[in-house]
Order: sequence, then C-alpha cells, then structure tokens
Amino acid sequence: MSPQAAGILQLTALIAALALAYRPLGDHMAKVYSSEKHYAPEKWIYKVIGANPAAEMRWPSYLRAVLAFSAVSVLFLYLLQRIQGSLPGSLGFSSIDPDQAFNTAASFVANTNWQSYYGEQAMGHVVQTGGLAVQNFLSAAVGMAVAVALVRGFARSRTGELGNFWADLVRGTVRILVPISVIGAIILVACGAIQNFSGIHQVGQFMGGTQEWNGGAVASQEAIKELGTNGGGYFNANSAHPFENPNPLSNLFEIFLILLIPFALTRTFGRMVGSLRQGYAILGAMAVIWIGFTALMMWTEFAHRGPAFEIAGGAMEGKETRFGIAGSSIFAVATTLTSTGAVNSFHSSYTGFGGGITMLGMQLGEIAPGGVGSGLYGMLIMAVIAVFLAGLMVGRTPEYLGKKIGTRQIKLAACYILVTPALVLGFTAVAMALPTPADSMTNSGAHGFSEILYAYTSGANNNGSAFAGLNADTQWFNTTIGIAMLLGRFVPMVFVLALAGSLAEQKPVPETAGTLRTDKPLYAGLLVGTILIITGLTYFPALALGPLAEGLAS
Repeated sequence: MSPQAAGILQLTALIAALALAYRPLGDHMAKVYSSEKHYAPEKWIYKVIGANPAAEMRWPSYLRAVLAFSAVSVLFLYLLQRIQGSLPGSLGFSSIDPDQAFNTAASFVANTNWQSYYGEQAMGHVVQTGGLAVQNFLSAAVGMAVAVALVRGFARSRTGELGNFWADLVRGTVRILVPISVIGAIILVACGAIQNFSGIHQVGQFMGGTQEWNGGAVASQEAIKELGTNGGGYFNANSAHPFENPNPLSNLFEIFLILLIPFALTRTFGRMVGSLRQGYAILGAMAVIWIGFTALMMWTEFAHRGPAFEIAGGAMEGKETRFGIAGSSIFAVATTLTSTGAVNSFHSSYTGFGGGITMLGMQLGEIAPGGVGSGLYGMLIMAVIAVFLAGLMVGRTPEYLGKKIGTRQIKLAACYILVTPALVLGFTAVAMALPTPADSMTNSGAHGFSEILYAYTSGANNNGSAFAGLNADTQWFNTTIGIAMLLGRFVPMVFVLALAGSLAEQKPVPETAGTLRTDKPLYAGLLVGTILIITGLTYFPALALGPLAEGLAS
C-alpha cells in the first residue's frame, strides 16, 4: 500500500469513528448542561466553594465568575511553580523562575499550554499532576461553559439569564471530561504510553554521555491534554515522544480525542436550540474547512520536488518515521485547527506552504472544529457575521435562530474578531522592530519571520504549538506571549457573554418567507466563504512575508 493510500485510509477511519461518537456524545452533553439534577460529588464541590448551582446569572455575573476563577487559577499555578523546589516529588528540580512561572501559569489557565521549557527537565510530579494536569481539565471546562452560555442566549428569550457558571464548570468536568479521560488513559496505556511516578533513571549511553529519563503520569495527562484541546506535553518532544505517543494506533486515537468534543458540540448546540439541522449546518462548515486543510497539507507534504523528496517519499524532515507524512499531516492540521497545540512533528521543518497551512489554521480563529467550547462560540460569532453580510446583500434586517442581529450584536461580534489579529500582528511588529527579540531566531529571512509570527499566532489564539527554532525562554517572550495568551483568551469571552446576554433578552422573531434559511448548505457555504475572506484580508500581508515567500522561493 502506498503512503498516500495509507493516509486516505487513516483519514477515512478517523471520520468514521467521529461519526459514530457524534450523536451519543452530543446528546449526552446537551443533557448534562440542561439537567437540573446534581450528583453527590457535585454537591460536595458546591459546598466547598460556597456556590449555589441553582442561582441563574446574567452575563456580567457569569463573566465575573469566569474571570475570578481564572485569576485564582493563575495565582495558584504560579505559586506552585515558585515553590516547586520545596515540594516532595520534585525530582530534584529547582523552583521555576518568575517570568517562566507567569508564562506557564497564564498558558495552562488560558487553555494554551505554550511551553518555553523542557518538561522532563523542569517540572516534577507535583507540578505536572497537581498543577498542569488539573488546569487541563478546568480550562477546558471553562471554554465549554462559555460556549453553552452563548447557546442559551440563542435558545432563551425575554430573560438575561444564561445559567450558572459554577454548575456548568463542575458538570463539564465531572460528567464529561473526567469519564472520557479515564477511558482514554486506559487505551493509551494499552497502546504503550507510560503511567507511573518513577524518578530519574539512566537508560543508556548517548553520543559519549549518559542519557536519562524520568517517568510520570503521562497517559492520564495525555488523555486530557488531547481531549480538552490543551496540548502541553510531559516531554519536550510532546506527542512525537514514544512515551506519550508510541505507535500509529495511539497517534490516530489522539487525533480522535482532539476532534471529538469540538465536533460533537455542534449537535449539543442543535439539540439545545431545538433544531438539529442548525447544528448540522455548523458541523458542515467546520468539516469542509477541516477536510480541505487536511487534503491540502497531505498534498503539499507528499509533493516530490527533487531527489531527496523522491527518495524519502515526500517531505519527511522533522517527522517521525513511525507516523509518516500522512499521520503527521493529519495530526498537524487537527492540532492547529483546534486550540490543542500538541505536535507529533516539528512544524518548522514542514515545507514553506505546509508551515503556512498550520499558521493559517490558527489564524482562522481555530473554529474548524476549534477548541473545546471556544471553537463552537467562535464559529457562532462568524455565523452572526455571515447572517449580517447576507442581510446587507438583500436589504433586510438579519436574523439568526429567531433573533435580530442589530447594531449592538454586530458591534460585539466585530470586536470579537478584531482582538486576536490585533494581538498577533501588534506583538509581531514590535518584536521584529526591536533588536533583542530577533536574536532569539535561529533562522533569518522569511523563515525567521515565520518563527515569531507563529509564536504570537499560537499564543494569542490559545493554541500553544511552536514553530521550533525560536528561543522563547527569554524575559521578552515569556512576558509578551503570556500577556497575549491571557488577553487572547479572556477578552473575547467578554464579547461572547455580552452577546449572549443581549440575545437572551430579545423576544423571538417569527420566521417569514424572506428569512434566510441558516440550516441549508447554501448558508454553510456562505459561512465558509466569510471565514476565509475575513482571515485572508486580515493576515495575508503577514503570511506573504513569511510562509508564502518561503514556499514560492523553494
């Protein structure tokens, strides 16, 4: 079987697995967020934190709860790293420096999981398991809660109440993320991923010196890392490391975990707004972009250009032979079209156009299917903008799911889509203008520019993957990328929740013959076109200076 045929077979198997899980998981999540019943463990949690899960919140209260919880999480994780040297199970590692501790705390709480350090050489078991892994669950649950609040904004009328953040947070963790992660960890252990709390031990000689590895609760962290679209790895090589991702079967399963909840949330959306066809329209737009990007990436990396490519069967530089070009390409697209950031190959070593595809996937807003929760609310924001554009073309007030899209709604949606481009392009411009940040680039020219553009794209879009080659462990990058991650995560949530509140207060608008049918393929096509045009107009000049210039020159 040719590598290309094997890649198509892997993609087909992945689509089939996602299709099988789509309906039961989507319906289950809708029941979780619509239920009024509280399980005993959940009641204990509410009692400990002093929350009343039955109390409904308007959008300002919901937002304050999100921000307060996240601020406490950043502080806790920062302090945990700063005292690591005094903790048991630290494996002899010292406490983390202030700038890197801030960067890591901001990263994991913002669901970015950007890492400017070598995990196996910096973090002990307590920080890894009690700090980073815990935030993998909680940051994902926060994203899902905000998405559900927006869905309630469309589903409800004549009320500003969006549910209860604490109930949404706890239910999402206890009833969705934890059970699936337990099953996922067991499957990864069966595939060969490690799960232990062993110390550092020597494994042999390497290039004239000794080679040492430490163990860890890798399989359990790997499961929620992918399921929660987090991405931070136990080891610096991330999902290219055999302890995290041993073989092609585990590789395909990890991709499945990455895409599972973001795709299934479209059915949850359809179920909660009372129209499954609306969910299918959003699913269709996501699937078209994801499949298109995957096909384009595989074609780019398999294309033979010169003897070296022909001998290797394609662009194999930076890719693990146990995954090959197909397994690496599918993983790269999945991780950058979501807010995962896990990598099983080095994106910097991809072809010029291949590296540009990974960058463009993040610049779309990671909405196809996007991060856990953030992908759905990002796509719904784009759906609002697409409806607005359609209304301009036919000269009538736009409506979406029975709600009028007026001046206030479109202003909030516009502010949402402007936040991350401003952060990405602004920080990239400053970093290129100053002398010191440019010293961190391994490469010069277009590829060097791509390293910095990718870093801020990854940080502000809460992805967390790296282009490699850039020394990001400096005060400048630790601080600025940390700021970009926090602003890129929480400022858009302000506009999402404000939009949800304004929609929930409206009364439903009856459907007429002139109402745009947003559950049809025509609208899904309009939505895809809107996403690509907005992204293209925003980022094309920067992409032309980096990956496009490199690709055309090769």
